[in-house]
Amino acid sequence: MHASIMSRLAKHLPDLYKTLQTLYGDKFSNEQAYATWLTELLQVTGEAIAARPLPLQALDDARSADKNWLTKENMFGYCCYVDRFAGDLRGVQKRIPHLQELGVTYLHLLPFLKARAGENDGGFAVADFDAIEPRLGNMADLEELSTALRAAGISLCSDFILNHVADDHPWAIAAKHGDPHYRDYFYHYTDRTTPDNFEKNLGQVFPQVAPGNFSFVPELQEWVWTTFYPYQWDLNYSNPKVFAEMAAALLRLANRGIEAFRLDSTAFLWKRAGTKCMNQPEAHQILQALRSLVDIAAPGVLLKAEAIVETAELPAYLGSNDETNSKQECHLAYHSSLMAASWVALAEQDTSLLRHVFAGTPALPQQSSWLTYVRCHDDIGWNVLRPEASMEAEDVQQRLARVSRFYSGDDSYARGASFQANDPAAVHGTVGMAAALTGFSSAQTATEKHLARQRLLLLYGLSFCFGGMPLIYMGDELAQVNDEAYQQVLAQSADSRWLHRPVWDKELYGQRHSSSHDAGAVFNALAHMLQQRRQLPQLAAQAARYLLNAKDPAVLAFLRGSTDAPLLFLGNFSGHSISLNIAELLAGYDTPGQGWIDQLSKLDVDLTVTLQAYSQLWLVRKQGNMTKN
Repeated sequence: MHASIMSRLAKHLPDLYKTLQTLYGDKFSNEQAYATWLTELLQVTGEAIAARPLPLQALDDARSADKNWLTKENMFGYCCYVDRFAGDLRGVQKRIPHLQELGVTYLHLLPFLKARAGENDGGFAVADFDAIEPRLGNMADLEELSTALRAAGISLCSDFILNHVADDHPWAIAAKHGDPHYRDYFYHYTDRTTPDNFEKNLGQVFPQVAPGNFSFVPELQEWVWTTFYPYQWDLNYSNPKVFAEMAAALLRLANRGIEAFRLDSTAFLWKRAGTKCMNQPEAHQILQALRSLVDIAAPGVLLKAEAIVETAELPAYLGSNDETNSKQECHLAYHSSLMAASWVALAEQDTSLLRHVFAGTPALPQQSSWLTYVRCHDDIGWNVLRPEASMEAEDVQQRLARVSRFYSGDDSYARGASFQANDPAAVHGTVGMAAALTGFSSAQTATEKHLARQRLLLLYGLSFCFGGMPLIYMGDELAQVNDEAYQQVLAQSADSRWLHRPVWDKELYGQRHSSSHDAGAVFNALAHMLQQRRQLPQLAAQAARYLLNAKDPAVLAFLRGSTDAPLLFLGNFSGHSISLNIAELLAGYDTPGQGWIDQLSKLDVDLTVTLQAYSQLWLVRKQGNMTKN
């Protein structure tokens, strides 16, 4: 066996054994049955190692030798639907030059595996983990695309829906036909007694169109756990066979050339009576076990946690820095609180909530990164900010509801829409493209368009500088606005999230280099910001971050990098100009040298600086050192 594989086994098998023993050691009738199951799991892992193509083995070795590759300042992601962006997988391959022009190193293609027939939650109801949705291509197309992307320096990310499968997945079909083996892949109950007990503590994801967390299945004459939609059956991870099947499916896809997996709905993986059935310890153990298997069989692959939870719950999905009890989970996690708080700051022209999120964000574990973003395929859920909002005097419900109304166009420049609440006391989420939410759709004058552009760039500037891998959602780089046409499509009309899932606009793309068009002005500005970012090691994910106390509540100020060579980010989240003194802002720091220069404009900056409405500065020292007193 290859020496590197032996080394990986020696390093990760003990953690894997320990985690699986904790999870499943008591799920078998005797020790021999558990040992047999474990042997079968390791055999599948060995088969995945043996089948791994040579180019992917080389990638594994390179990334194992440079474990910080994913945290560097050049890392930058792009997210899109295959069909909306390029028609099919072959079409995506033709758009690689666009991704290269932006400097993309990571491409997240939203669900492209074979989905449920009919309604399928935008592809998140998977019917087969080993097949591509036919209208998008086939496995040969996927392998060809992943090879082409890898040659262009771009890692392909796929959604891997951990929590559930479609009701026409072979496992669900077998369960409907009475197969006891597959019935136990799901949670099923003969009456409402147990479901009703669980419901007392559960939230609801889609209370308007899919109320409740359980659905009656006529073929079974039983109630099945369905957290999201009735056609998405939650998997029963207390059954060890479910974990083994899902792990094997992930490793097979990794051998197709997928280099990153967005693990969907990770917070929901384990059910426990008397709780919200979110963020349970066993959910983390499942992720830890998956991480160990990936580190053994395909260490060049990234795992990304889609856990839209409160700030305090987020760090656990990345693991622990504790050397005496190191628990590695995902390499990446969405910083949903940062995203939502940045929109609140824009609506309120006040960064207080955003500063609370900053203060509550811990240092990253080694070889991990936040994924920072402005918009995605989902709604903006304001309820993740309830803990931070409760730190201030105003009623949380009223405050977040006001923000929600603001972005639905209630006496504001924004042109979004409300989305469903996720619990009875919650405010509505928000849907809409970033350009529509920042004012492009309502702008009537050149000044209003300028302000809309400044708002959009400010939000992206924050995501570029905070610390992590930033992600652009398809169309934002061209200031593409909402797609109202979804209302005429039967399969989409009940889900307003399709408002921000437009078809790629070729006309806007043709304008990307024209400064006289909104698309060109935004594209060129974002491309420039990204070009500068790649030159700033201070913006690597692991670089230190220091929040500063700007006197004006509309200003967000923070330092990135080492204190002897920092980057100072200044952002004005208000519609009026603000003057501030850099020396006062940096009180407590010794700042010898010859002043500051804005990395974006390349202009020298005085100690007293004026930030125009919604503007930002990325300041670096011209020369000299900076040390903490």
